[in-house]
Amino acid sequence: MSKTLHKRSDFIKRSMLSALVFLKDATLSEEYANRKGFLQSLDPRIKTISLLAFLVTMISLKSAVLIGTLYGFCLILAFSSSIPIRHFLGRTLFFIPFFSLCIVLPTLFSTVTPGDPVCSFNVLGINGTLTRPGIDGALLFVVRIATSVSLVVLLSLTTRHSELLKVLRIFGIPYIFVLTVSMCYRYLYIFATMVENIFTAVKSRVGVVSHHRHGQNVVAWNIANTWNRTTQMSEEVYMAMLSRGYTGEPRLLSQFYATPKDWVWLLSSLIICAGLFYSGHIL
Repeated sequence: MSKTLHKRSDFIKRSMLSALVFLKDATLSEEYANRKGFLQSLDPRIKTISLLAFLVTMISLKSAVLIGTLYGFCLILAFSSSIPIRHFLGRTLFFIPFFSLCIVLPTLFSTVTPGDPVCSFNVLGINGTLTRPGIDGALLFVVRIATSVSLVVLLSLTTRHSELLKVLRIFGIPYIFVLTVSMCYRYLYIFATMVENIFTAVKSRVGVVSHHRHGQNVVAWNIANTWNRTTQMSEEVYMAMLSRGYTGEPRLLSQFYATPKDWVWLLSSLIICAGLFYSGHIL
């Protein structure tokens, strides 16, 4: 019995710590933004405008082939920006696109999307028929989701968090929204570190919790303690901001400078978008 509880405890520990490590790596790491690559060398304003132009063009396209071409271009940009392709594919294919495929799966069948049948099957006495409009619509939906996620991931991976927030203010996003996102971003890292430290402290003092009531007490105490520490920390952070001259408008020391390379890239991006848009209307 104790051996089973020990294995279960180790599984919970590994799962929790792995989730915290993934959270820090996925949302808080600026490793790729600090690398020397093509997108990293561009002005954040120009980069944001160009990727936004690609996103708007992709939404307007109704051809899975053209959208797939744009997705291939995203892979080229990721490779030229020193982002491992395996890492990029893992973040753009195996989460949201896979979930969207599960959502759109019923539309493949004739009962939902009638049309020309492609193939029929019988599984456990259940008949099903895949239709051409259903397959085309599902493929277009999944490819569009994968490409849009890839564009957003490219921007987030190759741009420092502070620079991205400054770009949002330059584009007229209300400062309260930018400030809220910035504070949530910082608190997310602090919260992840706090949970990791609390879990380590509980393990060092309690060990394996062998009784469910004892475990409930430990969890309840940690929830209350985390809430109190979060409230106290928010007050301390606000007072620290006021003492440093905070007036409601976030300010950054970094300055943006557009070079000829940035303007060439922006012009090239607009030409590519126009070509895809024109090709989409022809097809």
